[in-house]
Formats: sequence, C-alpha cells, structure tokens
Amino acid sequence: MGKRDELIAKYADDLKNKCGVTPDMDLLTKVTIGCGPAIYDADAATVAASQEGELETVKNNFLIKKLGLSDGPELMAAINKVIETYGMSERNKYRAVVYYMLTKHFGKESVYG
Repeated sequence: MGKRDELIAKYADDLKNKCGVTPDMDLLTKVTIGCGPAIYDADAATVAASQEGELETVKNNFLIKKLGLSDGPELMAAINKVIETYGMSERNKYRAVVYYMLTKHFGKESVYG
C-alpha cells in the first residue's frame, strides 16, 4: 500500500468517524489525486479553518476555479458548514476531506468524472 493509499484510508476514516459521512471511495480517491502534491506536505494537507485568508483560498481556488461555481455568500456558508461538520475543535482538517465534502455539498461530482 502506497503513501497515497494510506492517506486516502485516513481521509475515509475521518469522514466516517469525525463527519458522520460514508465516503464514496472512488470520488474520495479522485479528490485526493486532484489535491496533487499538497497532500504530502504537513502544512498544505490541512485547512487552517481559523484563518480567513485560508478560507478565501479554498473558496477561490477550489469552489470557483475547480468546481466552476459563481461567487456568492453561499460559498462561504458551505465552507463554514463543512468546517462545522468536521468539528471546530478538530485540529487537523484535511484538505482532501474538506474538498470532498464541498464537492458533495454542491453536487459537483461530475467535475471528477
């Protein structure tokens, strides 16, 4: 089992145990691959939910550029909802997990089709 497979298993575990979500493993794998080398960097692999700039980056680079959504208050509302689902007290909010939940939230699985 490679490093990426280990990370995908860890993300699936987070989705199940911390977010109460049964992951679609095929989609989770594609989202993880879509994150690129960031998943191997300790700092880039997580989302700093308490930093406004970080949340803006998720909105602009992922929701608008990657998923093709139009900017609006519903984007930040969805990010906050996902962060809340993950758990505000959860120290490590993995980027792939946050992106996966946002993809599901907006029904944009086709982007990874």
